[in-house]
Amino acid sequence: MALETRVLTADEWDVWFDHLELAFGGVPELSEERELCKSLTELTRSLGVWDGGQCVGSAGAFSFRLSVPGGGALVPAAGVTMVGVSPTHRRRGVLTSLMRRQLDDIRAGGEPLAVLTASDPAIYGRFGYGTAAYSVSVDIDTTRVRLSVPPGTDDVRLRLVDPLESLPDCERVYAALVAGRPGMPARQPGWELRALVDPPSGRSAASPLKCVVAEGAGGEVVGYARYHVKPDWEQTGSDGKVQLRTLEALDPAAYAALWRYLFDIDLAWRVRAYGRPVDDPVLHMVSDVRRAEVRQRDALHLRLVDLPAALEARGYGAPLDVVFEVEDRFCPWNAGRWRLTATAGGTAGGGTASCTRTGAPAELELSAGELGAAYLGGVTLASLAAAGRVRELRAGTLVQASRAFAGDVAPWLSHGF
Repeated sequence: MALETRVLTADEWDVWFDHLELAFGGVPELSEERELCKSLTELTRSLGVWDGGQCVGSAGAFSFRLSVPGGGALVPAAGVTMVGVSPTHRRRGVLTSLMRRQLDDIRAGGEPLAVLTASDPAIYGRFGYGTAAYSVSVDIDTTRVRLSVPPGTDDVRLRLVDPLESLPDCERVYAALVAGRPGMPARQPGWELRALVDPPSGRSAASPLKCVVAEGAGGEVVGYARYHVKPDWEQTGSDGKVQLRTLEALDPAAYAALWRYLFDIDLAWRVRAYGRPVDDPVLHMVSDVRRAEVRQRDALHLRLVDLPAALEARGYGAPLDVVFEVEDRFCPWNAGRWRLTATAGGTAGGGTASCTRTGAPAELELSAGELGAAYLGGVTLASLAAAGRVRELRAGTLVQASRAFAGDVAPWLSHGF
């Protein structure tokens, strides 16, 4: 029987999600997480591949607006998710057919970008995705590490609050930070609840979710941290850990006050945090970064779906006039020669960019994956060239383009999807 690919209907969702659990090893999601996934699913953007009455492949997308370099620009982006193929149907072109259908639909819907987090980073390069943002985990031994805090830290008031009741204040902090850090999605309705999912069965003996807010001089919330405490004991005494979920702040003093609070929690001797920005300021505050055990991994993979629209939507750090020769086998409408001209500055500050087809001689040669990797400003074109993935055809062009694409802060995916 031929396989059929079609848009999901509401009554198919449970079968579709059961298939996805099977594709990821067969361990059921916690009921609270499953229900939230169901509420956030955009049915019209969810695809299933069916072999008779059995779902054997899946892919979905969320309608995001993603922060990009430019000081305020939010670009429509498809948040690719729920991608899986049943073990019985691998190596039959199911994934390729899903990616083909999905990218065609994204293009038709007018979204210049597609982004995803990858369970296996090796999969998506062949579909034109590049690794555009990384994250770090830190595991800090607070018995050996001290924090250096800026002036004003002692003036910040900290208050323990109920995570749900404090949600509106915390969301205002998050929203204020989005434009300043590429890679952060503007929070769509319903997504704020994702950070609060806290079923007892998923805590692994840690405490219920806790939230502490930092308040400014006028009593307004200027930062927050959500965390768990996991008590533990050895013969020599307590050996507890603080597990940080997220920490955001609008100024250095509030940021430092929140970290210092986590360091000082009684009976806990380590602070563990995952998915932090690679340029997280805490790395400059610790007295011994070796005791912070920093580990880096890929976070956000990005694909240019509409190349000229995507390149025109972001800002550039220096004037630019360059002709790219772009290879894009999976989305051939992006392939060919493009001239990108831009003035310095972000879109919010009057910067402009134009990307048009040209017959002029190419100056840089690269694939759509390399442009995707460099798009958010965290991966330089120069570093990609050093790896042999970008080719300079006219001397001096690489330095000019690399400087223009580079950002002031590292891109960061602030939450998964």
